Amino acid sequence: MRAFVRILFLACACVSANLFADHIHGSDPVSRVEDVTVHIFADVAENLQYYTDNPGALQALVRTDLMPLLDVDYAARLVLGRAGRGIEQAKIDEFASGMSNLLINRYSKGLLYFSSEVKLRVLPQRGDSNEKMTRVRTRVQLPKGGEAPVDYIFHKTPEGWKAFDVIVEGISYVTTYRNQIMPDVEANGIDSVIARLNSGQLELNE
Repeated sequence: MRAFVRILFLACACVSANLFADHIHGSDPVSRVEDVTVHIFADVAENLQYYTDNPGALQALVRTDLMPLLDVDYAARLVLGRAGRGIEQAKIDEFASGMSNLLINRYSKGLLYFSSEVKLRVLPQRGDSNEKMTRVRTRVQLPKGGEAPVDYIFHKTPEGWKAFDVIVEGISYVTTYRNQIMPDVEANGIDSVIARLNSGQLELNE
């Protein structure tokens, strides 16, 4: 179930470039999630066959529209945890790029299983937005019934609100990957991890 709703995290994050430009500077995190949900659910539902026949187009959509919404560098540092201390910025950038490519490839495939019947409810925000960490709570209606909680974690950056983590059924994306990657970096070094990540030899469980 978690793998399915993680796909929906990507779907919600994939917003058109125009919509991103119009809203990111002025919208609060809840509005961001509401805006992108309407757009991407309609896009994938209407063009599912095209994306199925043209996986490269789907990867391009993800690469172009997902990245501006995410704080990739900050998420990468959180995933590295204490293993990232003292590592030069160039290596952090390489690692972040490798992680981005992994997610793009993994989730673009997952989006092909998107169902237009899936519905998502964005819950009212509790309290005021906190620029350091604001949680947007949603509930995803699953195809076989029931709902799954999916929370998006945002913070305020000079470019606007950006997401750096998603918590699906209580499981954090950042924590899950950190538990696998941080010990690997400590044991084998960042260069080894980056090389295996880029070659597809580093297997990460969700």
